[in-house]
Amino acid sequence: MRILSVDTKDSTYPIYIENSFDGLIDSFKKAGLTNKKACIITDSNVSKIYLEEVYEILKPEFKEVLYFEFEAGENSKNLDTITKFYSFFVENYLDRCSVLVALGGGVVGDMCGFAAATYMRGIDFVQIPTTLLSQVDSSVGGKTGIDFLGNKNMVGAFYQPKFVYINSSTLRTLPYREVAAGIAEAIKYGYIIDREFLSFFELNKEKIKNLDNDALNEVIYRSCSAKAMVVGQDEKELGLRAILNFGHTFGHAIESLSNFSMLHGECVGIGLICGVFFSVEKGFISRGEIARCESLLYYFDLPIKIRNYSIKEIHKLMFSDKKTKNGVINIVALKEIGKAYIENNASEDEIDNAIKYIIESDL
Repeated sequence: MRILSVDTKDSTYPIYIENSFDGLIDSFKKAGLTNKKACIITDSNVSKIYLEEVYEILKPEFKEVLYFEFEAGENSKNLDTITKFYSFFVENYLDRCSVLVALGGGVVGDMCGFAAATYMRGIDFVQIPTTLLSQVDSSVGGKTGIDFLGNKNMVGAFYQPKFVYINSSTLRTLPYREVAAGIAEAIKYGYIIDREFLSFFELNKEKIKNLDNDALNEVIYRSCSAKAMVVGQDEKELGLRAILNFGHTFGHAIESLSNFSMLHGECVGIGLICGVFFSVEKGFISRGEIARCESLLYYFDLPIKIRNYSIKEIHKLMFSDKKTKNGVINIVALKEIGKAYIENNASEDEIDNAIKYIIESDL
């Protein structure tokens, strides 16, 4: 087991990285969360594979273990589903001493965390992420939320888990497309913080694609280390933490336009290309970095172009992004590979040119 610590101004909690659930109950004990009423939140995909196993692990150490399952997918990430959570909690007498357990990917973690932050003004929760994307990104850092009126994560709260328990063996039951989506999110850290991590991907891409355990654990560990460092300095995205959104302003707009038929990580990957192109046009990095980014994403079978969307549609949706301030779209860009900054003076033409680059033409 490898252990990291997330240290924010108001809380400190561990990230456990393991190849099994063997250390799960000890993690609950160390956090002082046993002998309570627990409720596992999961979705219709994950429940078939891991719900029974986790339920049986927790049952002996808790007063009662309940579970709530909802339909898998981004289309469930809304207030209607959250209302069903609350109703279940009330009907089963969950109180302020109860603990919620997020068992699943990013949608499960974001929604469970939001419910924990708001039910009875806040109860404890833990993250057990089962997808690569949630393991390298969304389970760490306390961002919780739901989509609203087609806008990604428009309603939410910053609310830290008591711990994160990552069982990397869950990736072997994941469709490869979901693994690739997580890889795109992990590659982001190489661009914004750790240029050597980007080289690690290039040197170990075959092992990573073949789900080599050591290679995947290194990807998870280095991604979590990078995010923990940033979150520790800026928990509520008042400055530095915004760089974690590299590729996301473009990507979220594409994701919404696709009506979430494209995976979050796939859209982030395309957004990375936009961010690299934007940075090239600003004169900070060489044009060869565009091809480098495309080549790496293409190797992992990630899309690098989109069709059937207009520049105008994407640009308009970018104004709904949370990084937009006073009507200005802030773009996370690169001063160099491994060093990101926030461009708060991007022109419409600069943004449109980046969008135009990733739109596949029939001509």
